[in-house]
Amino acid sequence: MNNEQIKIPQATAKRLPLYYRFIQNLHSSGKQRVSSAELSEAVKVDSATIRRDFSYFGALGKKGYGYNVQYLLTFFRKTLDQDELTYVTLIGVGNLGTAFLHYNFMKNNNTKIVMAFDVDESKIGSEIGGVPVYHLDDIEEQMPENVTVAILTVPAPVAQPIADRLVEKGVKGILNFTPARINVPEEIRIHHIDLAVELQSLVYFLKHYPSE
Repeated sequence: MNNEQIKIPQATAKRLPLYYRFIQNLHSSGKQRVSSAELSEAVKVDSATIRRDFSYFGALGKKGYGYNVQYLLTFFRKTLDQDELTYVTLIGVGNLGTAFLHYNFMKNNNTKIVMAFDVDESKIGSEIGGVPVYHLDDIEEQMPENVTVAILTVPAPVAQPIADRLVEKGVKGILNFTPARINVPEEIRIHHIDLAVELQSLVYFLKHYPSE
């Protein structure tokens, strides 16, 4: 996101891509206007939170009218830097990593996996989903400076040393799909996504907070 949005709450920042995806769908369907109530139903965020999130950016809508879909689309595209491509590398071409390479964020105009690294000789030198796979030993040589984000889908014991190498190469953000809790300098952004923990959380909520 651009510098104007640095001071908004982090919780709001995390919801912006969610809003943008739904607004894209609305625009594609030809809808011209949307209310906060409709947005709330679609993205499962209460109306008050949506109005508060939007209020950080000034007057995005009008009371009694709602929000102009085209205006919101243009606004969020600019806010989320949709016209600026972010290059991503993926480390670990196992089952999950391979799925990422085939998907490659096709619905995101501003994010693209451009290379992958692994130690499996049968994969090195090949292309998966159109993405070239290099040997892990060659990160320093092969990864260009314009690759600023990395996805980690490697065994937990090697996550930290690989993250250290990525930081040395200038990576600014890491999406960590390993259960390891990686330590990085404070200026590096890291998001931990533990699928097992998320699944356990889901099951717990199903048991203890059943839908009314």
